[in-house]
Order: sequence, then C-alpha cells, then structure tokens
Amino acid sequence: FGWLWVGFYLVKPSSEVSENELVLGPFQGPVACTRIKKGRGVCGAAWQNAATLIVDDVEKFPGHIACSSLSRSEIVVPVIRNNEVIAVLDVDSELLARFDETDKQYLEEICSTIIF
Repeated sequence: FGWLWVGFYLVKPSSEVSENELVLGPFQGPVACTRIKKGRGVCGAAWQNAATLIVDDVEKFPGHIACSSLSRSEIVVPVIRNNEVIAVLDVDSELLARFDETDKQYLEEICSTIIF
C-alpha cells in the first residue's frame, strides 16, 4: 500500500495509574510510541470516541503525538468487541490526505473480523 507505518495499539491496564492505556502491539514500520493515554493524539481520540478518525494533515490535529516526523496523514480504526474498544489499528502515510472513505470502509471491515 505504500504506507509508512501500520500497527495495533491494544487497550491494557496501565502500570502507573488505575486507568487503561493503549500499548503498542504488532506493527510494521519505524520505531513507534509504546504507550498512549485515552484522548491523547489521534489514536487516543479514536479510542475515546469509539470512532474511526481520518486526519489529512497530522500537524493540524490538536495534540497530535509525533512518533515519526515522516508521518503526514493518518487513519485510526477502533477494534470494538461487546461495545468496547479493545484495540485500535493505526496507519500512517508520508503523504498528505492519503486516506479516504474507501480506506475507512475496508479497514473497518477488516477490524470487525480481528480476534485478540
């Protein structure tokens, strides 16, 4: 697909506080952030809202977490089981506005079949 980075963040208990956090799971690409709090960055916002987020320009997203300076656009799809987000699929691109509704449709379909 020519993506810069693709991987999963899994919802896990935090070792520091009583809340859960996103913890880096399987991924392909450059070294990434390993832990993300709910509501922080694109991944944390998608988790908090239980909704797919498409960001055409990550530099314009309030609170974006820059794991790689090469990332320019992003799509994050929550993996939902029993009405609860258990993980998010994060895909980054070096191109602006790389992701669209077609990507959203098929990535959501893929996420609906994933078993953790």
